[in-house]
Order: sequence, then structure tokens, then C-alpha cells
Amino acid sequence: MTGLFPATRLRRTRATAWSRALHRETLLAPADLIWPLFVTEGTDIEEPINSLPGVSRWSVDLIVARAREAVALGIPVVALFPNTQPERRSDDGREALNPDNLMCRAIKAIKQACGDDLGVLTDVALDPYTSHGQDGLVDERGYVGNDDTVEVLVGQSLNQAAAGADIIAPSDMMDGRIGAIREALEDAGHVNVQIMSYAAKYASAFYGPFRDAVGSRGLLKGDKKTYQMDPGNSEEALREVELDLAEGADSVMVKPGLPYLDIVRRVKETFEVPVFAYQVSGEYAMIEHAAAAGAGDRDALVLETLLAFKRGGCSGVLTYHAAHAARLLNG
Repeated sequence: MTGLFPATRLRRTRATAWSRALHRETLLAPADLIWPLFVTEGTDIEEPINSLPGVSRWSVDLIVARAREAVALGIPVVALFPNTQPERRSDDGREALNPDNLMCRAIKAIKQACGDDLGVLTDVALDPYTSHGQDGLVDERGYVGNDDTVEVLVGQSLNQAAAGADIIAPSDMMDGRIGAIREALEDAGHVNVQIMSYAAKYASAFYGPFRDAVGSRGLLKGDKKTYQMDPGNSEEALREVELDLAEGADSVMVKPGLPYLDIVRRVKETFEVPVFAYQVSGEYAMIEHAAAAGAGDRDALVLETLLAFKRGGCSGVLTYHAAHAARLLNG
């Protein structure tokens, strides 16, 4: 009988559920998830977002309820994004510097309710605050200026850190902003406030529903291609990551997620640092619409895509499916 059958049968270890679990190389847990939440003005307000089925904007009091839910589910961090009222938007985004703005009130409320049981990650960029929808200050030619924008981003970061933010996450893609923010945080005594840099953020077609959620889609004049990365570039992503790490980033992010897993893998293998991915609004919406159309099982699609991020090298994933996925993983 020797030689008639293969000595190595890889299917042996797949034959039973217990064996598949024993040999599984990549594991996904609630602790791998960061839950993005949208906050809006008012009390006892939930505003469903049509282009993001199952996702809502929440008033500060209900954001606190979502934060407590995250703790109960084992999700370690929530990421906050404000829906700033139109009358508080301006060309210079000055509301970002208001210590009593929507973001700061949400940070304080969550930290008061949850303390160190939950991390709060805050977005640093001006698009939720500008009347033109760009992430920075626009000059007379319509160009988003770099250094003037960085100056405002530093103030925004200090404002959020003073309110209690645990992780500052600059998403603007201005050159030099990580070093400027890190220096300012150190000088102000916020030495333990982390920076998770949106280091490789692409000018992607997958952001549409997010812009609906923060109220900037209809305001945006032009595009963001002069500061967000070209989708055709990979080497440039490594240069962006290298610079941000040198300037003091504690971790880096690739955005969007699944279409850029090759970038995640290259960053992880090159730098061996904590790498996160943002499963952005367009990715989330595609899963929801596919499941609604009967093209796939929602639960299976959610868990498989999140597992792909971990397998690709991610330390964690920002995903609107975080609470749903955590419930599935908790059984």
C-alpha cells in the first residue's frame, strides 16, 4: 500500500470543528475592534443615517449609553465624529477650537461615565467644522494650505486632549502635523495621550456615507486629491508611515481597509509597529446592501472580512460593525 496514498493529508486537521479551532492561525476578538460613533446635538436624539443602514447619529446622552455598551461587549475603544450644526461651521473651522464643542462634551461625558474602562479616540481634521467641507484651510486659489492648517490642528488636538481624549487620530494628511501635535502634547503635559496617525489615507470613492454622517458631503467644494494619497501608490504609503513614526506616532492606520490590505501587509512587514485599518463607510454599506439583497449571510460576511484584516497584519480594526461583531464573537 506504500505510495498509493498521500502521507500528508491537510484535510485531517479540518475534519472536525475542534480540530479547526485548534489549528486556527488567526483569531478575532472584541478586543480587536474600535467602534466609530457619530455624535449630534440635542437630548435623547437618535438620527438614522440613510446611506449607512443600521448606523445612527446619537446625542451626547445616548453616546454615553453606546459607550457603556462597548464596555459590556469587551470593545476597548470608541472613535468619535461630530455632526456640527451648519451655523457653527466656518471657512476657518474655528469651532474645532471651542472647548465646549460637541466633540469635547462627548469626550467628557464618556470619560465621566466609563473612566479608564474605555478608550476614547478622537478625529483631528477640520472637515466636520468647515463650511467648504475640506480638511484644512483653503486659500484664494482653492488650495488647502499645509502649515496654516497644521497650526489649527495642533490647537484642535490640545482641545481634545484637555477634554480627556486618550488617542488623538489626525486624519487630515497634512505634512508634518504628527511632529507638531506630539511636541504640543508633550509641552502641555499630555505625555500619555497617544497618536494614531491616519498615515496612509487614500483619496477613495468609499467615503460617501461617512460624509453624509458628518454633514459635509453637500458642502465639499472640489476634491481632496492634493492631500489624500493616490490609490495607485504603494511606495508612497511607506514613506508616509516612516515620516509619521519618526515624528512620534504611536500607531498608524491604513484607510480604506479591505481594498488596501496589500498596504497593511507592507506596512506591518516593513516597520513591525501597531497597524490599524479603517473599514470605511462604503465598505460597511456594501456588506449591508449585499446581505439585504440575499447575496450573502450578513454575520458570515462581517466576521470573514474582519478576520481578513487580522490575517493581513492589523492589530485592530475601526468598523461600524464593531458592536454586532462583538455580540457574535461573545456568543
